[in-house]
Amino acid sequence: MNKSELIDHIANAAGISKAAAARALDATTEAIGGALKKGDMVTLIGFGTFYVGERSARSGRNPRTGATINIKAAKSPKFRAGKGLKDAVN
Repeated sequence: MNKSELIDHIANAAGISKAAAARALDATTEAIGGALKKGDMVTLIGFGTFYVGERSARSGRNPRTGATINIKAAKSPKFRAGKGLKDAVN
């Protein structure tokens, strides 16, 4: 399912226009992104939790030259599925 299919589904399920559904979806993704940027967790009961994971600095290899390179520490968004979502999939 892509974004336009998700917007169609939201519009049909909520009985609203596609434009309103698109605005709602955009507002939701912006709110989740903003919270993660501040370092907060976003928990949707029954669906899952969005959080920021930390990756430590490490060394790796350049696949082209084989030279050792240093990879900086980084933060990355992560998602942990909730019980309701796990049950729906299984």
